[in-house]
Amino acid sequence: MAGHSKWATTKHKKAANDAKRGKEFARLVKNIEVAARSGGGDPSANPTLYDAIQKAKKTSVPNDNIERARKRGSGEEAGGADWETIVYEGYGPGGVAMLIECLTDNRNRAASEVRSRMNKAGGSMGDPGSVAYQFERKGVVVLKKNDMEEDDVLMAVLEAGAEEVNDLGEEFEVVSDITDLMKVRDALKEAGIEYESADPDYRANVEMTLDAEGARKMLRTIDSLDESDDVQNIFTNMDIPEDVLAELDD
Repeated sequence: MAGHSKWATTKHKKAANDAKRGKEFARLVKNIEVAARSGGGDPSANPTLYDAIQKAKKTSVPNDNIERARKRGSGEEAGGADWETIVYEGYGPGGVAMLIECLTDNRNRAASEVRSRMNKAGGSMGDPGSVAYQFERKGVVVLKKNDMEEDDVLMAVLEAGAEEVNDLGEEFEVVSDITDLMKVRDALKEAGIEYESADPDYRANVEMTLDAEGARKMLRTIDSLDESDDVQNIFTNMDIPEDVLAELDD
């Protein structure tokens, strides 16, 4: 999973330096609303909502926005949208496999936007099932290192179903089967280890290594898709090696 980890590190750096905070806030607020709607508005009884709120707080989303989203989702306050999750499949420039996860209140608008942005970037949309088979659904928990070693984390989560712990530089990620995600995050809490996020993820079975030109095209494609209000997450099978990342930073 090294390639994915390198991309995850890049993505985290981009998010920290990016001017797209408004889009990120909106994405996190949507997650709170959906979590409250599906599992109730009490964070102590709804771990998905608890994690969505914590993630929003760590990203500096104002508390008023968080609370309003929780109330809209739980029905305590009117105005919640009828959000629907849709995953589109396609290929980016050079044949990179892509899953584009949307959370939208307008299916037609989301499909039109994703298709248009993919076409402009030199990619193409695929039929349902044409790309998804190349990915596995996983649970991923990200935590700050805080002077911990990889073995410290592994000991805490192994019996909960963790499959691997990856070093992301300043953070560790714990990868598990999607069905074990909650058990892993609970095991970390019981061990007194604070985590940054606990989210469902898609991981590629086989990765495609990109050169600098291919990486630039793919990153432009991802940036374009990410500008759509309907797009929540983008998963790919691309691997950007360290030397290529260094070339992109120059």
